[in-house]
Amino acid sequence: MSTPLPQNGRPRPDNHVIVVFGIRGDLAKRKILPGLYHLAVAGLLPDDYRIIGCARPPSAMTVDEFREYAFDAVCQFASDKPAGKEWSDFAARLNFAIDPDDGPQSLATAVATAEEEIGGNVRRLYHLAIPPDAMQGVISLLGAKGLQKNARIICEKPFGVDLASAVKLDAEITEYFDESQIFRIDHFLGKESIDNILALRFANELFEPLWRRSHVKYVQIDVPETLSIEGRGAFYEGTGAFRDMVVTHLFQVLGILAMEQPTSLTARPLRNEIDKVFESLRALDPEEVLRGQYEGYLDEPGVAPDSSTETFIALRAWVDNSRWMGVPFYLRTGKCLAESRQMITIGLREPVMEIFPDQKNGAHPDANKIIIDFKDPGSIHAYFLAKQPGPEMALGQARMHFHYRESFQEKNNLEAYERLLLEVMLGNQSLFTRSDGIERLWEVAAPLLEHPSPVEAYAKGSWGPRSIEGVVAPNRWTLPE
Repeated sequence: MSTPLPQNGRPRPDNHVIVVFGIRGDLAKRKILPGLYHLAVAGLLPDDYRIIGCARPPSAMTVDEFREYAFDAVCQFASDKPAGKEWSDFAARLNFAIDPDDGPQSLATAVATAEEEIGGNVRRLYHLAIPPDAMQGVISLLGAKGLQKNARIICEKPFGVDLASAVKLDAEITEYFDESQIFRIDHFLGKESIDNILALRFANELFEPLWRRSHVKYVQIDVPETLSIEGRGAFYEGTGAFRDMVVTHLFQVLGILAMEQPTSLTARPLRNEIDKVFESLRALDPEEVLRGQYEGYLDEPGVAPDSSTETFIALRAWVDNSRWMGVPFYLRTGKCLAESRQMITIGLREPVMEIFPDQKNGAHPDANKIIIDFKDPGSIHAYFLAKQPGPEMALGQARMHFHYRESFQEKNNLEAYERLLLEVMLGNQSLFTRSDGIERLWEVAAPLLEHPSPVEAYAKGSWGPRSIEGVVAPNRWTLPE
């Protein structure tokens, strides 16, 4: 059993009715249900709450079936295994309703019943763990039944599939919900290790002066995955690696990396600075993008036999402002690759005067780097050159390491989804994206979406297509030791 997390003086969330659409989906099973249970065990959920699962027939369940389904999900994926009074108290708060697209009155009745059981002032939270094309119907029916009152809504990525669909979806959701109620979620922004980027830069005078074009040669954001599409062919055909990972996760990490210091870490100033980075992003050049497709993708269920959907993408992005002008940002992600990693490399410039005999001609290509592993719990590594022992002035690579696991109590860590769910219940939008920022990213993406480069095949277990080095040249990708 986990030790309850310290409250640090933070307020407890109001009592809530939490409605999860797409409860049968992979996201709800792996992240949302286990995350809610961990929050309950840690004492971070409201004093009283109800969780209502929603799915369309034939995925609908009875209440008992839903509780059994949640039990299995928590057993498989939660850090706290279901047991004793903690589980019985949580399970007693679970209910099920048919998706409002098929039975709007079922959900309205379930919400009203839950609110009556809790009593007093109760907030509503709707988590739309469903594809973008399914959101409009749910949003409209929530509005039609007046269920948007005293509510917050979580929209999963991707928010649209291009600029036009993002604008349309935003218009549909803001017809019933104002901006203060909308939480566009990107779980990368809930990572402790992403917060560590802000701490590294803005809490340490040692690093902030280096964080600019006069000292930085290039930046890499690298998120390869060993997993395949895992039977999600129909979903992946409509998104691909670019929409699924780059427009959402990797661009958001770029925004955190490249931002100017905000006046505070509250929602408005923090998101203002991130969105300024997006405004400075140059529109993507398809000539600077490599799209790949792993061998065997066309045989996956739900995939068209002539599909050109990419399962891999590597690209060069540019931030055209005074801090970053001329510094390439290399982004890479893909399925069925050699390793699963979430890593940022800040490649520092070499000294102007090379006075050491073995410093010239790239003798130490892995030196002068700051590497941030942002796969929680995370770590930070600085690579530099030092004199080797002996009579000669011979240089060797040295390293300084920070490991979150070794430096702090990891038991106090919340996984990204757990933290973000808590922040929504508290009404804190700092770690959530804003509509203007998302629409700007779709503008940046438009040239690639309109004129996609051809896909190149790559072997499973490789690092991608053979021509990948062309994206990063004259630099090279940072690979595991």
